[in-house]
Amino acid sequence: MFKKYRKMILLGLFLATGYSNIFALSLQTDLINSNGQINVQYSCKGGDQIPSVQWQDVPANSQSLALVLEDPDAPSGLWIHWLVWNIPATVTQLTSDVGVVGKNSWGNLRYQGPCPPTGQHRYYLHLYALDNHLTLAPSSTDAQLQEAIRDHVLAEAKTMGVMESQ
Repeated sequence: MFKKYRKMILLGLFLATGYSNIFALSLQTDLINSNGQINVQYSCKGGDQIPSVQWQDVPANSQSLALVLEDPDAPSGLWIHWLVWNIPATVTQLTSDVGVVGKNSWGNLRYQGPCPPTGQHRYYLHLYALDNHLTLAPSSTDAQLQEAIRDHVLAEAKTMGVMESQ
């Protein structure tokens, strides 16, 4: 009997989960090489060049995107290297003229790359698809961003790279 209704059951499960969730938000960046290491040119040792970041499969009902680069292994706790929000949901890559840049853990409104003081650190790059536009000031911090996006995240993509102190 199962074989007889298998296609109908599978179709029902497909429709019940919503076909918009079939393709998950995905994130690509040259911040991290194929071995999972942070590329030096995007770190403090390489002049803090801004990495390229692209994405695809943004949920159709997204209004904006937000991007966060963080180091959870910093001696003082979570360290934020980069915050950008209000990236239009219609774009597929980050450029210097899109979004609002927030305050990193150094207190600066710019990208500052990985720079582990000791040992090996993990660096997470998060991309959030949001159902709204944020009304945060450019001087806002990660804590303020996280509060503002709570209950508004439609999808999240993340990637992680590591870097050893030298």
